[in-house]
Amino acid sequence: MTNRKKQIGYLIVLSILLVGIFIFYLSLKQEGESGFLKVVYLDIGQGDAIYIEAPNKKQVLIDTGPSSATLAKLSKVMPFADRSLDLVILTHRDQDHIGGAPLLIETYEIDNILMTDQSSETSLSLELDHKIETNNLNKIIARRGERFILDVDRKIYLDILFPNQSISSFESNETSIVSKLSYGQKSFLFVGDSTIYNESLIIWNEQEKTIDSDVLLLGHHGSKTSSSLFWLEKVSPDLAIISAGSNNRFGHPAEEILDRLSKLKIPKLITFEEGNIVLLSDGQNIFRK
Repeated sequence: MTNRKKQIGYLIVLSILLVGIFIFYLSLKQEGESGFLKVVYLDIGQGDAIYIEAPNKKQVLIDTGPSSATLAKLSKVMPFADRSLDLVILTHRDQDHIGGAPLLIETYEIDNILMTDQSSETSLSLELDHKIETNNLNKIIARRGERFILDVDRKIYLDILFPNQSISSFESNETSIVSKLSYGQKSFLFVGDSTIYNESLIIWNEQEKTIDSDVLLLGHHGSKTSSSLFWLEKVSPDLAIISAGSNNRFGHPAEEILDRLSKLKIPKLITFEEGNIVLLSDGQNIFRK
């Protein structure tokens, strides 16, 4: 055997070893988080995309951000080479929430997709509807009172708080699905682009203990059309998350909302400042990774 052939053989063996070490490292990393509920607020610019992974590896994605670029961000926080999701929730049909959905449907195996009965004639919405139909996805129309069990042993639930009726005649942001993720003593509230009007409806329909949550994703990226004082007092979060793009043309988050959080002594994290915001919970505590 020539020296050149020996060198090639050594390189092949070394490459195999390095790949094995890399895969082993990833498995250890994932095993280290296996006892925790993981919630990742993806830094995808001006929009929303939240990845949820239960300890039993059930996975949920709430919204897909403004474009297919979200998928690259998503793949980095999911288990290695995993391209499946148990549930996808599309809160409403604005582009900054469903822009990545058509490609997501084409490239991921999705068990269920939760939407409202809102309709839209935009090219993006029509493409989305076509992808759902041609891929035979199990489409569920969201209604208050529905519960999705993510981990039966650990009692991790995702409850739908809104809508409680047909919202086909509502303005787009007002159709947003509102859901609450609960694990033990800890909970996370996701509200899409819900407005102050939605907040009032939810407060009217729900008991105070149902609304109270440890982590609140502020509605409409911190816009002044959401996050009323009354709402923030009722939810009483220990942490507010704002998903928004740097120097966005809408001025999100609004200064008056930031002032409101400050006055209520609610700490905040903003994706354009922090990047991906990763929170872990054991049901007793919430940790930032």
